[in-house]
Formats: sequence, structure tokens, C-alpha cells
Amino acid sequence: MAANTKPTQNGAPVLQFVRNDQRPESLTNDSQEIQAVSEARQAGLKLHILVNNAGSASPKREVTEDGIERTFAVNRLAPFLLTNLLLDLLKRSAPAKVINVASIEHRQGTLPFDNLQFEQGGYGVVRAYARSKLANVLFTMELARRLAGTGVTANCLHPGAVATNIWSHGPGYVRLVFAVARLFMLSAEQGADPIVQLAVSSEVEGLTGGYYERNRKVTPSPLARDHAIAKRLWDRSAALVGLSPDAHDTVQTHLNPKCTCVEVAFSAQHSSPAES
Repeated sequence: MAANTKPTQNGAPVLQFVRNDQRPESLTNDSQEIQAVSEARQAGLKLHILVNNAGSASPKREVTEDGIERTFAVNRLAPFLLTNLLLDLLKRSAPAKVINVASIEHRQGTLPFDNLQFEQGGYGVVRAYARSKLANVLFTMELARRLAGTGVTANCLHPGAVATNIWSHGPGYVRLVFAVARLFMLSAEQGADPIVQLAVSSEVEGLTGGYYERNRKVTPSPLARDHAIAKRLWDRSAALVGLSPDAHDTVQTHLNPKCTCVEVAFSAQHSSPAES
């Protein structure tokens, strides 16, 4: 795990936690991340923007030490858990924003709760990825509902087709297609632009529960708009990571998998949100 602080153009510090391990093994008890989150919560800082940008795609079904399917653990449970651990700090810092990086692939996703982690078979790398990104959109919708009236908004987006290394461990046919497709894809810097836009633009100030593509709010898939499924997925996710479905402030024992990149923008306690 690497942690570093760098200032934005207007001087506000950005704290980055980056996990570069290729094979995340466990959701539980990573003491460095727990300590970092605990210190952030107790240091009198304000947290105005939380960007969850975890991304992984396992070519075959594998499970972590916790028995959780790896792609679901990284893409879904990591941002779910970290966000819950930071919710009290976000509320104290309001106005604040949570930005979840999803994908247009969520439109292909399914969510059978009796085979949520492909325990009964049917695993495929694209299928698993689409399911995890559908879960991200549902998480955003349910989070926005739960945060209504707190001054904390939650939105998600598809950043575009970005030429990262997420498919580098995919099966041969995926790597072959990707090798050609990446010639026409966005750079990582270009892919970051819509994330930054959603995080700081005055045009989306106060808006919550939205899904965005090409810097425009669009309607996600019908399944992603099902409130009952969003609530059920929240409860299942909470059980998987050891959280109470309705309580987060006292949880200290878990944090995200090791293959996670989360950027947290902090400001001094008495600075205004406009300065972050």
C-alpha cells in the first residue's frame, strides 16, 4: 500500500491510497488502511470529495481469503466498505460528494442473489465485471437515498473506454481484442476528466443519485433503478464485510481489498468547500 499527499491547483491536499498488489487476498484487517482511515476521522479534517475508483477483472473465478469472489470483492465491496467507514466524516464535512466509478457495462449485468458470486457456476470475466459495475450503480442509488438531507450527495459515472491495464490478465481472446481496441480508447488522463467534472462542476452541485455518461446524466439500466434490489444488495454487502446494514460509525475492523485506488480530498477544518 502506498499513501501520499499532493495539493490540488488551489492548494487543497489530496490524500491517495493506492494498492498495486495484483492479487487482493482479503477484505479483513489491513492495519495500514484502517489506521489511515481512523486518523483521517479523528484528525479534525474535513472530507469534501470521495472518489471510489477500484477496478479489477479476474479471468477465472477465484476467491479471496474471506471466501469472496475476487472481482466482486474489489469492484463492489471495496468502495462499499470504505465509503461506510467514512460516512460520518463526510456528513460532518457537508456539503460533500461521493463519486463511484461504474461502467456502461452495467447494462449487461445480472444480479441473481442465489448465485451472486457465481457459486453455482456461470462465471465469465465480462459477466463478472458487468455484475460488479451494476452493483456500483445500485450502491450509488441506495447511498443517495440514505444520505438524503445530510448535505452529502452520491453519483456515479461511466468514464468512457479507457486504455488501462484492467484486462491485462483476461483470457487470450479478450487481450487480443483489447490490444486492437486500445488504439481507439481514451488515455488514463482523458478518462479522469469526467470524474473530475462530476466531482467539482457547479452544474451538478446538489444533484444526487445520478448516473452519467459523457458528462451527461442518463438513465441507467432498468435493473439499476430497482430500489428493492438496491436495498437487498446493500444488506447482503453489509453482511459480507461485517457491517450492520444501518450502522457505520462504530465499525473499525475491516477495510477494502488490496487492489484498490481511492482518492480522498481533504481541507483544513475551517476552510470552505469552495477551497477544497
